[in-house]
Amino acid sequence: MKQYLKLMRPHHYIKNILVFAALACSGQIFNPQKFLADLLGFAAFCMISSVVYIINDIRDVEKDRRHPTKCRRPIAAGTVSIRNARILAAVLAVLAAVCNLMVFHPVATALLVLYLLLNLAYSFGLKNIPIVDITILVAGFLLRILYGALVSDIVISNWLYLTVIALAFYFALGKRRNELKQLGSGETRKVLKAYPVEFLDKNMNMCLTLAVVFYSLWSMADTTVAAYGQYLVFTVPVVMLIMMKYSLNIEGDSDGDPVEVLLRDRVLLILCCIYLAAMFSILYL
Repeated sequence: MKQYLKLMRPHHYIKNILVFAALACSGQIFNPQKFLADLLGFAAFCMISSVVYIINDIRDVEKDRRHPTKCRRPIAAGTVSIRNARILAAVLAVLAAVCNLMVFHPVATALLVLYLLLNLAYSFGLKNIPIVDITILVAGFLLRILYGALVSDIVISNWLYLTVIALAFYFALGKRRNELKQLGSGETRKVLKAYPVEFLDKNMNMCLTLAVVFYSLWSMADTTVAAYGQYLVFTVPVVMLIMMKYSLNIEGDSDGDPVEVLLRDRVLLILCCIYLAAMFSILYL
């Protein structure tokens, strides 16, 4: 059972918390009907993301066996057979469909299907095309927010959408940068041959700057101040500290995966908790 859970990669479900972003920023997180809708949407995204991970592991089993860390994944290590992995993926896909059906929204359903198709296309070849590979990773973050907003019937500021897009590009570029640094342009990921380190560094700086600017503009926007008061602007320095600490980590020996970077750094976790506590106090107290 432990190997099947490992195959599903539940620690990556933290990315799916973005489904709650629109609801949380609207100040309506305690609305039971809307919260339940997002909770079911969160479950649907968790199941469908595990399906993507399993299919990707089946597809890349031979490459993963030559990778210094991915060789320990259940399929590559031989602890889970490909047949059983396919059965698990089918079961999870059905569960995702059931959760989505319980909060059915036609556009949201289309976004969930789009997320699956984009990631399958990524696994079956688009991950080898420079810029396209990063764009698909970014689309995954944006689709989570759009899906959550639709199923809970929330309208979210365009500044926040832009913030998430810029941050997602920063994370994706950082992941490629550290993969290139650790693995070189070897056979484990062909697209790395197309990314000079200078290009990655320059565009990471651009995206991070834009993300902080977009977030600052959201915190000072007239509609935001009218809804939540003028104190959100004081969370900007906390966001800057979080991104400084994150940047310090990926400049080191991290593999650049956002989830791994966050979960392995106690200081970064504390800063994130301080930010969440400040946001909760401003939005709800």
